[in-house]
Amino acid sequence: MPVKSSANPSKSAGASDSGGMRTIKKYPNRRLYDTQTSTYVTLAEIKKLVMAAACVVVVDAKTGEDLTRSILLQIILEEESAGVPMFSEAVLSNIIRFYGHAMQGHMGSYLENHVQSFMDWQSKLGESSPNLSPEVWAQFMKWQTPLMHNMFSGLANPSQNVMAQMQEQMQKQIQKNTEQMLGALGLKT
Repeated sequence: MPVKSSANPSKSAGASDSGGMRTIKKYPNRRLYDTQTSTYVTLAEIKKLVMAAACVVVVDAKTGEDLTRSILLQIILEEESAGVPMFSEAVLSNIIRFYGHAMQGHMGSYLENHVQSFMDWQSKLGESSPNLSPEVWAQFMKWQTPLMHNMFSGLANPSQNVMAQMQEQMQKQIQKNTEQMLGALGLKT
């Protein structure tokens, strides 16, 4: 968890909070203040920091509450509303269905692992072809759809196996608990 800074807006320019962590303070007037550059910033500027792989934490200037997830979700919402969305309605609906579900905790790590695998794959491709334009990349990706499908189905299969094993274990545990409860009541299954 990022270390929260109690620095005030008068902090000197260029100073870094918590050893490289970029601290942004959100004030009641909804303004965002970058404590490293001593300037107010926009969501678009925070997006640029994230795109540059900067470690960013957003805190409420008054309470010190960590608002990073909320701000990142705002950026995603703006991106989804403008241009071509990344998530279909079906994907968003399925993600919503996992809230409150027994597998909710596993869904986050599942998505995180697969997105990281995709990022690693993209990085390796980028290193081998750094001078390609976005148009050439788009054409390349169009040709690679079957390859990507095979790659990600390979990633999904182990995950599906893990999910199946977890479901099987949960069913066994439910059956065991049911038998114990019925046994305690003097009933047999």
